[in-house]
Amino acid sequence: MKKIFMFLAVIGVMAFTAQYAAAQDQAVAEDTTATEAAAPAEAASLSDLVAAASQDVPLHQQLKTQFIAGGPGFMSLIILCLILGLAVCIERIIYLSLSKTNTKKLLAKIEEALNNGGPEAAKEVCRNTRGPIASIFYQGFLRMDQGVEVVEKTIVSYGSVQMSLMENGLSWIGLFISVGPSLGFLGTVVGMVQAFDAIQVAGDISPNVVAGGMKVALITTVGGLIVAIILQIFYNYIVSRIDAISIEMEDTSITLVDMLAKYQEKK
Repeated sequence: MKKIFMFLAVIGVMAFTAQYAAAQDQAVAEDTTATEAAAPAEAASLSDLVAAASQDVPLHQQLKTQFIAGGPGFMSLIILCLILGLAVCIERIIYLSLSKTNTKKLLAKIEEALNNGGPEAAKEVCRNTRGPIASIFYQGFLRMDQGVEVVEKTIVSYGSVQMSLMENGLSWIGLFISVGPSLGFLGTVVGMVQAFDAIQVAGDISPNVVAGGMKVALITTVGGLIVAIILQIFYNYIVSRIDAISIEMEDTSITLVDMLAKYQEKK
């Protein structure tokens, strides 16, 4: 499943690159049109121009323009972090959704199978049920002939394995959460350096001289923070799902051990 999502992420990057090329061409055409129409537009106030631009230009076109203004190098890396991070998040959410089990129904089936058909019937129930809880129970039933204490130790050990499988990929999400703002801040530093270089060349600190570098700095910072916020929300949601499943694993494992102890006493 991870290979599928990484493949989708690569496709997303390729599609994004194509969109970027088209947006760059369109931005050049818009700049040419704006230059030709600059003379009659000088009479309008700045607020009127901003309001008219925000009403006429669609949102996606504004985002493309801001992306190009922020610098394709840093912004492409920031968007790449977002695409790869979302791919890992979606893969984890699907995995955890498939790991969800109706524990009450599973325990009732296991108890009925154990009383009617013995451990083999209970193992069959676990084998036909998806999710980490059923896998843990199956490992416990495999060692049922060695005693309840061995079964309990097996459940604890295999539960740790299942927890590791559920937490797999969280480190990559955390990496993208950290790298996104770092790239944004790096773009900020580069933009400030460009602004000071422009000041040094021009020998003047007028707003027109430093506006280009400052704009790059601010846009890259905003992009990095947006990526971090989006991925952080998904990260916290995934962690909460893992915590909920782990609590169910511990609770149902205790119930299973009690069930096996009662079954051993009846024998």
